[in-house]
Amino acid sequence: MKKYPARSIVQEKRLHLNDLWRVVCLTLLMPLTGTLPSGLYSQNTANNTHGIFPVNQAPEKHQADFQVVLDSIQKRYGFPGATAAYKWVDGKEGGAATGLSDVEADIPMTINSRMLAASIGKTFVGAIAVSLIHDGVLEADTPISKWLGDRDWFARLPNHERITLRHLLTHRSGLPNHVYMDEFAAEVHQRMIDNTLPIAPDSLVMFVLDKDPLFDVDDGWAYTDTGFILVGLIIEEATGRDVYSLIEDKFLNPLNLRLTSPSDTIVLPGLAAGYTAENPLGFPVKTTAPDGHMVWHPGIEWTGGGLVSTSSDLARWAVALFGGDALPEQALDLLLDARPVDPSTTDIQYGMGVAVYKSGSSGTVYGHRGWIPGYTSSLRYYKDYGVAIAFQINTDIGMMDDSSSVIETMESQLLEVVLKQID
Repeated sequence: MKKYPARSIVQEKRLHLNDLWRVVCLTLLMPLTGTLPSGLYSQNTANNTHGIFPVNQAPEKHQADFQVVLDSIQKRYGFPGATAAYKWVDGKEGGAATGLSDVEADIPMTINSRMLAASIGKTFVGAIAVSLIHDGVLEADTPISKWLGDRDWFARLPNHERITLRHLLTHRSGLPNHVYMDEFAAEVHQRMIDNTLPIAPDSLVMFVLDKDPLFDVDDGWAYTDTGFILVGLIIEEATGRDVYSLIEDKFLNPLNLRLTSPSDTIVLPGLAAGYTAENPLGFPVKTTAPDGHMVWHPGIEWTGGGLVSTSSDLARWAVALFGGDALPEQALDLLLDARPVDPSTTDIQYGMGVAVYKSGSSGTVYGHRGWIPGYTSSLRYYKDYGVAIAFQINTDIGMMDDSSSVIETMESQLLEVVLKQID
């Protein structure tokens, strides 16, 4: 099989798993920074470059300028392919695609090509949680023992007596992150061999049991997917429903996010092939087999991410969420009730599944980045301008370490070209 040439982007760095994940999780926040329902996704949809923008499509010149910038970035950095999209609060939207969705098959990327959105899924999980808090189903500041105290592992959870739902959603629980751990990498690798992925949510929690907390509750900040796995368990315990069905009923269906769905199966129609480097998890360098199915199970994320989407859907989601259409005002205020990640500066803050950037010439920005082997994503909503920009790239090689500026470059240059649309 022809392999995507990793070293054409950056000189490969062989990082220890812990170091890699720490870099990744910090980079997710740095500024400047499920199958579909039957019949919904078709080959015609996949090949229609402009198919998702028939009503509110931006003027042709704006689209062309956006395309030129995306093409130039792809040529500069040499990644396989990417999609990018923007949406204004007045409804005007546009998008572009560049490069290839499958290098070996020579299949071009289209604006409807789907990719794993990774941690951007936390914005959906956070939104469901604050919606349930608003409705009185959950309480933000009640100890999580109310919902999880009867689990046989609960007393072994670090800081278990004092953690609240708010602490989990804002990464202030002091919990370690299971994805940092060598035991997790070894388990995933073995299950990949045994074809027994994914790992059940309760089993994901097991990796942090009996570990020392990173800090006392609310005395620090540390990004932890384990905390969001617990959020998913709490949501399901409190509602008696599958968390994905709640996301679909509350957001995906009402907001017509037709190309966004749970990444809980290896069969994800319209998925672009992703490309990664040699990795401790033992994943192949290409995420898909010739039949288009994933060669590893994306369900390992669950509520740490857990969605497959398009750049256009993500931009629409950002406008609906941060523009006030997806949640009641009080619930949105709770979602955006952010505190600094670093007590020495207010530049980067974190709310309930949402990063908040306060520095820079573009004003207040809400959003999140996403990373998973083979895919990198960015979602940003520029409050002062009322516009959202999202992009997805079908590789993670060189994207989430300090050897490349591609993410920052894309965020800044796409914003620059979009803001030129202002009359």
